[in-house]
Amino acid sequence: MSKVRVLVGTSKGAFVLTSDGKRRNWEVSGPFFTGWEIYHMKGSPADPNRIYASQSSGWFGQVIQRSNDGGKTWEAPGGGVTMSPQGMPQGESNRFVYDTSAATGKPLTTHQWYDGTQHPWEFKRVWHLEPSPNDPDAVYAGVEDAALFRSTDGAHSWQELAGLRGHGTGPKWQPGAGGMCLHTIILDPSNPGRIYIAISAAGAFRTDDGGKTWKPINRGLKSQYIPDPNAEVGHCVHHVALHPLRPSVLFMQKHWDIMRSDNAGDEWHEVSGNLPTDFGFVIDVHAHEPETIYVVPIKSDGEHFPLDGKLRVYRSRKGGNEWEESSKGLPERHCYVNVLRDAMSVDSLEPCGVYFGTTGGQVYGSADAGDSWAPIVRDLPKVLSVEVQALA
Repeated sequence: MSKVRVLVGTSKGAFVLTSDGKRRNWEVSGPFFTGWEIYHMKGSPADPNRIYASQSSGWFGQVIQRSNDGGKTWEAPGGGVTMSPQGMPQGESNRFVYDTSAATGKPLTTHQWYDGTQHPWEFKRVWHLEPSPNDPDAVYAGVEDAALFRSTDGAHSWQELAGLRGHGTGPKWQPGAGGMCLHTIILDPSNPGRIYIAISAAGAFRTDDGGKTWKPINRGLKSQYIPDPNAEVGHCVHHVALHPLRPSVLFMQKHWDIMRSDNAGDEWHEVSGNLPTDFGFVIDVHAHEPETIYVVPIKSDGEHFPLDGKLRVYRSRKGGNEWEESSKGLPERHCYVNVLRDAMSVDSLEPCGVYFGTTGGQVYGSADAGDSWAPIVRDLPKVLSVEVQALA
């Protein structure tokens, strides 16, 4: 029988949730890296035993952790130090070094903030890890301040894909409320050279040659705080998702608005439709139905909690515009949590399973594609990311 593994990163450690194909009873392992911020954790599609985790703290800095046995034991490849999940890192950590020339021959050492002042690029944390679908040793990392890195040796070493920052608009990027973070990385399963990324608050970008050259893909996005309707960059994109069978169809949760592109991001149009509010952070796509998408509306950009204190997932079976409430099993009142941009994921079982975590420490699962929900685990630390790794 198939199994499913749900990887949960929190503000105070990591947890691994495992169940069989029925997804009724769950085994909870953890916390791993107790007390550490695990900003993102994701398994390799090419190896069901390989998991990467972004471990960080304001005191000890950034460490990329790797497990080769499904999360039972971990090592920090950059330092070559094997450590227990509760241990502290020893030796040299993974090194991420910005390319100061950005592969263009021209210095690219500052970016502009809202007040027009120039600030140096500073490495703060890894926001997102995206393993290769084919090679367990290849993995991409999106960092703050926004840049894209790649490792081809299982996270031992990292190289910046410097064409992204160097393509022309880099110095104009500005931080969103959570920082200037590269938080979304999508590898096109049908085109090895195509990668989509998103940055808050710069926008979405695409490469078609493996990261050498990039173009902004923000045409059609509208933001109240940007006076120029044709601005190439500056839009606050919260998350982007696609279905692997239709990699040119993208869905976006923007700061406000749910957006859709049918041509690989060259043009976007709004599909917020009848949503009660179109502000939120997360968006995902059903594993088997490319037109079925999920969002979690939040009241506003100033009030990061569900409308009327009722936690709701909304589902569209038509690719947007027409939305239905999915609330069976979710809190009906006095719920004031948020769902962050990497805190929703789907499995590939039938029917499709959908999972999300909250800032209140709950992880909810649906084994019927969103018809009903049940808590898998409660009272965890603040959930930062939820990812699914399907197991044979």
